[in-house]
Amino acid sequence: MKKLKFICALSLFAAVLAGQAQDANKEAKPAVATPGYADPAKLTLTAPETFKAQFNTTKGKFIIEVTRSLSPNGADRFYNLVRSGYFTDIAFFRVIPGFMCQFGIHGDPAVSAKWREANIPDDAVKGSNARGTITFATAGPGTRTTQLFINFGDNTSLDGQGFSPFGKVIEGMDVVDKINSEYGEGAPSGRGPAQGQVQFEGNAYLKKEFPNLDYIKSASIVTSLPPAVSK
Repeated sequence: MKKLKFICALSLFAAVLAGQAQDANKEAKPAVATPGYADPAKLTLTAPETFKAQFNTTKGKFIIEVTRSLSPNGADRFYNLVRSGYFTDIAFFRVIPGFMCQFGIHGDPAVSAKWREANIPDDAVKGSNARGTITFATAGPGTRTTQLFINFGDNTSLDGQGFSPFGKVIEGMDVVDKINSEYGEGAPSGRGPAQGQVQFEGNAYLKKEFPNLDYIKSASIVTSLPPAVSK
């Protein structure tokens, strides 16, 4: 009988240890990883109706508030790019005083190649390209991918050309105003970076030829209610 009690006690002790080990494993489990940005096909979440994104740059921080109803496809793409960590070490490669600052080509040419044909459908223009608004750049119908610009001035003339704003800088517009504009318009029209070379050579080209450009260090979603849902 004593032997049986001893075996039962050992079994109970082993079960307790096993339970503790399971609890420890549960605690040690990392949070679900955010999808990377290398595969556009995996970044298809529908954005919340409103959310904010904070950008940490070489000039400081600014916050963009997005209203999805203004430009749903644009808002969704922006949400997925920010959430995935795409905006890390991304240059403001085209900055024209009084007009806008443009960014969004990835510093790694291999990543740029993945996104070059990842176009999103056009959105109707429901807002205006007023000072502080953010809009996707386009080379014509159906060509929006990852390039964006923030308006320095009230560029209402862009409204009739299909440029559909989806959000606005609500904090830190003074930071945006300080983004380096010394290189101005891109080549061949100006002395700034040639977009083709940025696409195919990335930050290696930019940091060698245009060392004073400002960069986005990181970007993150700071509010996202209600939760995003899969399409």
